Amino acid sequence: MTDEARQLERRCDYIDTVRGLYRRERNAGFVACLLGVLMLVWARFGAGVPSAVLWAGLAVIAVGWALFAYSIFKRLGWVRAHPLDAGD
Repeated sequence: MTDEARQLERRCDYIDTVRGLYRRERNAGFVACLLGVLMLVWARFGAGVPSAVLWAGLAVIAVGWALFAYSIFKRLGWVRAHPLDAGD
């Protein structure tokens, strides 16, 4: 293998590692946002649905976005602590 091919392989492995970090939290945030939106739609168009469902839906969406932000900041911290050294 040449040095360029080895370096390209290392970069691809690094990118795959970064993409895989905190995947569970990101997926949980996505599911929470989806459930929150479904709760909002149910509260808006459902007959006899209590108004607390609307506020609960908004809270679930906020939790989903918080999970997204958490995963972004944790990944950023990992990348800063483990930079890809292209010279190796």
